[in-house]
Amino acid sequence: MKPRPEPVDPARLRELAHAVIREAKFPMLATVDVSGQPRVRPVSPVRVDEDFTVYVANLASYQKTQEIAANPRVELAYLSLDHDQVRLTGTAVVETDAAMIAAIWERNPLLRQYLGTPENSQFLLYRIDPSRVRFMREWALEYHEVPREAESPSS
Repeated sequence: MKPRPEPVDPARLRELAHAVIREAKFPMLATVDVSGQPRVRPVSPVRVDEDFTVYVANLASYQKTQEIAANPRVELAYLSLDHDQVRLTGTAVVETDAAMIAAIWERNPLLRQYLGTPENSQFLLYRIDPSRVRFMREWALEYHEVPREAESPSS
């Protein structure tokens, strides 16, 4: 007998997508190397905003740094324990806003422990600006486009 996925209420897509992101703390980040070979690795986001903007700390010496510099188009794939998934397609940009960096730094003791200060030359903070967010329920075999902004109440 074929599995029957739980139906998806379109009004709850943002909530469902954020639930997957919270549960699947370590998404896979896809980049492309200089030879055109896709590369995928787990990352640990340090912040996710309501509009699905994701911040990922990185070291300048990591291979993904060169890959993102050459081609900033990336995708994050989140998979929950129930196999629901969120795919976030976007562009990775080095975050330079001092207030944002300070806010993230203060909330992340591991950054402070490993890197000392945000002025550490190895520290980079990527902001992944999403152009598309999709949600899929396990076994549904169908993605739903997730609105990035919350629907505003009708006047």
